[in-house]
Amino acid sequence: MKKIKTVADMRKELKQRKGIVGYVATMGFLHKGHLSLVERARQETDTVVMSIFVNPLQFGPNEDFDRYPRDLERDAQLAEQAGVDILFHPDVKEMYPDTPLTTVNVSQITERLCGVARPGHFTGVATVISKFFHIIQPDRAYFGLKDAQQVAVIEQMVRELHFPVTIVPCPIVREEDGLAMSSRNVYLSAEERKQALVLNQALKEAQELIDKGELLKADDLISYITWRIKSQPLAKIDYVETLSYPKLEPIERVDKQPSIVAIAAYFGKTRLIDNFLYLGKEDKHVSNDDERKNSPCHRNRSQSQLCGKHHN
Repeated sequence: MKKIKTVADMRKELKQRKGIVGYVATMGFLHKGHLSLVERARQETDTVVMSIFVNPLQFGPNEDFDRYPRDLERDAQLAEQAGVDILFHPDVKEMYPDTPLTTVNVSQITERLCGVARPGHFTGVATVISKFFHIIQPDRAYFGLKDAQQVAVIEQMVRELHFPVTIVPCPIVREEDGLAMSSRNVYLSAEERKQALVLNQALKEAQELIDKGELLKADDLISYITWRIKSQPLAKIDYVETLSYPKLEPIERVDKQPSIVAIAAYFGKTRLIDNFLYLGKEDKHVSNDDERKNSPCHRNRSQSQLCGKHHN
């Protein structure tokens, strides 16, 4: 595996490579969710590039940029073991030599969910991903659906700006107890982590009630999930929303169009997000827990089906 720090060296190296280039964007402190993206890219491409860059542009003034976990040596070992061919880890000065005067703004779909609590966040995401796309020029780019709004934003940007890249959404990867994997999970105390399991539990219960036809109205879903999360005293809800996907527009029922049920909550100072996707009335979720864990797209069949969709 080659480790590269500069844009010039990155472009020089890629000129020597032939075949399909796959790209996995990360902020480091890798976990199995990141590595599952590498595994998928390894199966489908000839060269796998991973970037590790904690992007200051997507952090607000009171967020955790300075304390975001970083361990490049550990990450490099994990990346190499997973089959990454090129690890691109520029510093902030390399990516932003001067204060950026040019940014990429995707409107409307960034004005809900995480975009409300984190103004400017998705402008930072779209800007840095567009820069990486220009530098690396991948054929395929792999993104996890835990950040489903981010996937929708990047797909919108790629369509409208005609980036010659295929976006491959991939399913959420979870800990054995169901908590969605996140680099920020290390912030949680033992008790906070225990109570944070309510997020996945609430979503699973709601999903089962949808499958039974007992909980199809958006307002009822929101009320049920909110009630379940509030059963844990350390949980502070940021949002619980049910929207169309990927347009992220208000809906009345989840069974009339592809939908997302998305939540964000604080446990202590740690903000966690989770979601599930429902593709409509004809969709059948994987209902057996063993089947979920053993499936390559184990979150649910909605995400399994979506992770097979490629957008360019």
